[in-house]
Amino acid sequence: MAKTIITAALTGAVTPAGYNIPETPEQIAQAAYECWKLGAAIVHIHTRHEDGKGAMNTKAFAEIVKLIRSHEDCDVIINCTSSGASVEHPATDEERYLHHMTVPGIEMGSYDAGTFNWMPAAVFMNSPQFLQKLGDAYMEKGIKPEIEIFDAGMLGITDYFVKKGHLPAPCHYQFCLGVLGGMPATVENLLYLKNHIPADATWSAFGVGAGHLPIMYATLALGGHLRVGMEDNVVFGKDENGNKIMATNQMLVQRAVEAVKTFGNQVATPAEAREMLGIPQLNMADVRAKLGLQ
Repeated sequence: MAKTIITAALTGAVTPAGYNIPETPEQIAQAAYECWKLGAAIVHIHTRHEDGKGAMNTKAFAEIVKLIRSHEDCDVIINCTSSGASVEHPATDEERYLHHMTVPGIEMGSYDAGTFNWMPAAVFMNSPQFLQKLGDAYMEKGIKPEIEIFDAGMLGITDYFVKKGHLPAPCHYQFCLGVLGGMPATVENLLYLKNHIPADATWSAFGVGAGHLPIMYATLALGGHLRVGMEDNVVFGKDENGNKIMATNQMLVQRAVEAVKTFGNQVATPAEAREMLGIPQLNMADVRAKLGLQ
């Protein structure tokens, strides 16, 4: 029976305040633990400034990782962003991956494979020079890149850095559909991306906002893995009167688990996900010791 990996993207950098978004390290770590208990094999971590805006806060990343690993039973894969800055709290290229180089226990890192206009707010900058440094940093630390693809041209950029030796193969792709400025969240676009990655690659996908459910179900049909969470979607659905039902990370993970099972697949455990993605199995005692938990 096929295994499906569920990633919970808990916070993000641009989802506005006022929803059920975990923002403090304590809130984020607790949400990560609860989503793991529900079936998420991976948690995708962002940090926020005290004002609630996205920020690349190495101290907060370290605190979140430590809080998650304070649960001795929690073997969830920890995936930290490299793109959590905001207009209010910009970051240098080096600050975008400093936590990956210095915080023990981070197993995956996002790799946004190109620059585009993130409408209407700003240009999302990922220069060739930055992407080369980021790929090299991940390879040095043994961190699995999560290649985030917002538009088709980013597939070629990824191929370039793989061929130049700045990204490891096989790659794991995350198709990010529905951001204004990138590819719309359509099944046609998802199929195109899926059909233009290497045969040995793994892939996952999500649709922002209203694209959430169509992309989730199409991803299952096409053999991919799922990402859900408050970074990408704040509305769970509508009640019988047409009123919006606001989401939580836990609600979104639980629905993804039910969809996987209904489809006839099994939800991958973190250990199974590590094997599928080529990530070394977790040595919990070693990681906890490095984090000062033992």
